[in-house]
Amino acid sequence: MKKGLLIVISGPSGVGKGTVREYFMKDKSLNLTYSISMTTRAPRNGEVDGVDYIFTTKEEFQKAIDNGELLEWAEFVGNYYGTPLAAVEKLRNEGKNVVLEIEVQGATQVREKCPDVLSIFIIPPCMEELEKRIRGRRSEPEEIIQERLAKANQELKLVSNYKYVVCNDDPELAAEVIALIIKRNS
Repeated sequence: MKKGLLIVISGPSGVGKGTVREYFMKDKSLNLTYSISMTTRAPRNGEVDGVDYIFTTKEEFQKAIDNGELLEWAEFVGNYYGTPLAAVEKLRNEGKNVVLEIEVQGATQVREKCPDVLSIFIIPPCMEELEKRIRGRRSEPEEIIQERLAKANQELKLVSNYKYVVCNDDPELAAEVIALIIKRNS
């Protein structure tokens, strides 16, 4: 059986990574599975433990780091995010194409460990639209919004580290482009 692809999707907070992912994940011909990340942040309204994220404590997360159980991990605005390694390898060995939706620091770690990774960076049509999307969530205080916008400006400087860059002006169209990228690399 052919080992599945490891697909990294990155982009600034608010760019619509999750929305785009929902569209292309519906394409059964892509043989995709989504890798659920661990995080120490509190769930947002509607998020489900084990579906959207594996919500955990900082102590448990630190144990996973210390034991080498994470493919990648990063700290962002006071919380930790990471990808459990064993789950990813199991799925890839079953021939599944595994999608990781992670930020740039984690993507750098994945590229170092897995040179065959298919890396895709999603960009906003403009910074004004990105800010509108972040504010539209109405889930965070102004201080966090400003941190996210500052981080987005830094992340956008790293697009050349990715094999592909896709603009999310229209989530369905962005998903179609990503589906085509996956098919061409399978």
